Amino acid sequence: MKLKRTTLSLIAVATVLAAVTGVAAVTAPDGTAGPAAAAPARLPVERSSLLCPAPSTSEVAETAYTSYTPDGSRTGTKAGTGTGARTDEQSTAKAELRPAGTAATPGDTPAKKPKQAKAPATVTKPGTPVGAEADGPSVPALVGSANGVLAPGWTVQQTTVVSAGGARGLLGVSCTPPDTDFWFPGASTAKHRQDYVHLTNPDDTAAVADIELYGPAGALKSQLTEGIPVPAHSSVPVLLSTLTSEAAQQDLAVHVSTRSGRVGAVVGTADEQAGSDWLPASADPSANVVLPGIPADATSVRLVAYAPGDADADLKVQLVTPTGAIVPAGAGSVHVKSGMTTAVDLPDLTRGEPGSLRLTPSDPKKPTPVVAALRVVRGKGEKQEVAFIPAAPAIEGRATVADNRAKGTVLALTAPAGGAEVRVTASAGTQGGTPVTKTVTLKPGTTTSIPAPAPEGLKGSYALTVEHVSGGPVHAARMLEVPDDGIPMFTIQTFADDRGTVQVPKAKQDLRVLD
Repeated sequence: MKLKRTTLSLIAVATVLAAVTGVAAVTAPDGTAGPAAAAPARLPVERSSLLCPAPSTSEVAETAYTSYTPDGSRTGTKAGTGTGARTDEQSTAKAELRPAGTAATPGDTPAKKPKQAKAPATVTKPGTPVGAEADGPSVPALVGSANGVLAPGWTVQQTTVVSAGGARGLLGVSCTPPDTDFWFPGASTAKHRQDYVHLTNPDDTAAVADIELYGPAGALKSQLTEGIPVPAHSSVPVLLSTLTSEAAQQDLAVHVSTRSGRVGAVVGTADEQAGSDWLPASADPSANVVLPGIPADATSVRLVAYAPGDADADLKVQLVTPTGAIVPAGAGSVHVKSGMTTAVDLPDLTRGEPGSLRLTPSDPKKPTPVVAALRVVRGKGEKQEVAFIPAAPAIEGRATVADNRAKGTVLALTAPAGGAEVRVTASAGTQGGTPVTKTVTLKPGTTTSIPAPAPEGLKGSYALTVEHVSGGPVHAARMLEVPDDGIPMFTIQTFADDRGTVQVPKAKQDLRVLD
C-alpha cells in the first residue's frame, strides 16, 4: 500500500501546537531551525476552559456569577474583536458554563447524583459581561469553555455571600483553568477550620490526582491521598483533615498534582472564628514573590511560605507602600526550611496604609524558589472577616477580574522593581453602562491603591481589565467589600495574565505529513 502525502500549511500546524502547549516551535525539514523561528507572531487563542467549584453547602448562600471576555479593540490587545475576526466567526463564538457532576470523596459512599442548577448566561459578544444568580446549597461546580473571538481573556468570577453560620462570609474566586500542578500554602487542619480542596475535571476521561500535606515539621503521614479518581466532567471535594491521622496543624502547604488528566483546584476554607473564603493556588515557585493588595485596615496578617526544592530559603521581607518599600518591624527576614511550612505573624503591618508584601532572596547569589500566601483579617472579635492573598505573577500582557460593584471595589497596583504604566478598563455593566479606560503611572517600588474606575451610567456589575503598557513588572489585586451587620465582609482576587495570545512562528513553507 502506498503512503499518501498530505501537505499542510505550516502555520496551521504551528497554531495547533500552540493551542496545546502554549508555544509552538518550528524546524525546517532538515532538522535545523527554520526562518520562521526567528520571526514569531502572536495570535489569539481559539479555545479557553474554566472551572468553578461548588460555591457553598449553606442554606442561606447567595451566589453571583459574572462571565466576561475583554474587547481587544478597546484594551489595545490584539485579541477578541480587535483581531479582525470574520463576522461568521463572531456569530458562532460562545462562552458558556454547564453543571458538573459531584463524585464521591475518598472513603465516601458511591458517587452521588449530579446536582442540577441553571448555569450562568452565555457570553456572545466581547466587552459585555453577563451575570447570573444561584442560591442555596445545591449549586454544583461548573465546567465551561469559550471559543473563537470569545476565547482570548475569557474570565468568570464566582462570588458568594453567606450571612450566617459557620461558613459565614464573602467568598470570591476567579474560576480557574485546568492544570496538572498546584500549591496552596495557608491551608489548615486546625479544629476551628474546615478546609476542602475542590478538584474539578473538565475532560471526557477521568483524571487521577495526588494530594500532599506539609506542616512545620515536614510531610504529614497521610491516607487516601494517592490516586484520587476525578471522573469526567465531575467535581470531588476533599476535606483535608480526613487525609491524615496526625495532630491538627494550624498552617499547611498543600500540593495537588495529577498522574493523568487535568483538574481545576482551589481550597475552600471555613473558620469558626473569622468567617470563610477561597484560597487560590499560589503562583509557580519563584525566588522573587509579590503578594499584592493588603488593605489599609487589616487587623491581622499572617505569612505562610514553603520551599519545595532541596535548599532552604532565606528571604528578605518588605512592605511595598504608596511611598516606597519598608521593612516590617520585627519581621525583616524569614528562614524557610526545605520541605517544611513556615508561618510568621506580621503584627501592625500596614499601620493605616495599603500595601503589598515582597519576598526576595536575602543573598541574591542564593535564590531559592518558594510558594507563599497571606491570611488577612479585617475587623475584631465577633466582627472579623478573613481573606487570602496568594503569591501573584506579574501581568505580562493583560489580566481581568470580573464582578466589581459601584461601591466597595478597590484596585491595588504594585510596581516592586521599577516604574511602570498600565491601562485600566472598566467594562460596561451587566445591565448597562459605557466602558471607561484610564492610564495609571506607577512609581518605582510603590503600591497604588485606588477606588476602582467604574463605567459611566453603571447598572449591575462590571469587569476590570489591567493591561501592561510599559516599564517594569506589575502585580495587581482587587478587593471587593460587602459589609453585613457590622462585619467587614471582603474578598481579594489577584490578577493573573490571561494569556489570550500564543506565540506562533510565521512561515511560508509547507510541512509534509504522512498519513
